[in-house]
Amino acid sequence: MRQIVSIQVGQVKSYLMHREQPAEKTWKTAFDKRPVPTPVIVARSGVDGDEQADRKHHGGPDKAVLMYANEHYHAWTKEFVHLDLGPGGFGENLTVEGMTEDSVCIGDVYRIGNLVVEVSQPRIPCWKISERWREATLTDRVRATGWTGWYVRVREPGVISARDAIELIDRPHPTLDVTALNALLFDRAEKSPALLQQLERCVALAEGWRQAVPELRA
Repeated sequence: MRQIVSIQVGQVKSYLMHREQPAEKTWKTAFDKRPVPTPVIVARSGVDGDEQADRKHHGGPDKAVLMYANEHYHAWTKEFVHLDLGPGGFGENLTVEGMTEDSVCIGDVYRIGNLVVEVSQPRIPCWKISERWREATLTDRVRATGWTGWYVRVREPGVISARDAIELIDRPHPTLDVTALNALLFDRAEKSPALLQQLERCVALAEGWRQAVPELRA
């Protein structure tokens, strides 16, 4: 059964960087997202109370809400026993059950309560994952596993709660699962002309991804 496990928001804060010199160098992020009481309002801009420090790479209509599979945490906590990984640990707004990168496709439309969202792109893991947890290998492990999470845009704003069911109401692109796009991004799959053309024509795919297709051809 697809459902929400937990809902998280974060505010922009400054932190000392552990991997740079001088030691006093700081960075700003809202990556540290913590569970909040529900119900919560989700607008077209995202979950009420959530912030993004880097608006160029996070947030906006195509990346309004980040979702992450709860089942991945079972493996992460075994591999990184020294880290307190749990819901929100990868900066996601919605930690979910019954969904993974293998089973979620670009363009999928889901209803959660009276909220309607559409899958727009995989989350692209960056250095901030490792910096947040002060674990140098973590971002690379996210890329290697493909356990990136995925972004959704909000088609109909609404109110949601933990344990709400997530209903799939449309799947126009069943071959464009998040795992397949991650495989392209991380050079683990053939960049066939047919697939790249499909990505260019997929209006549900985030604009940034569609604009980047020519780079994938290179």
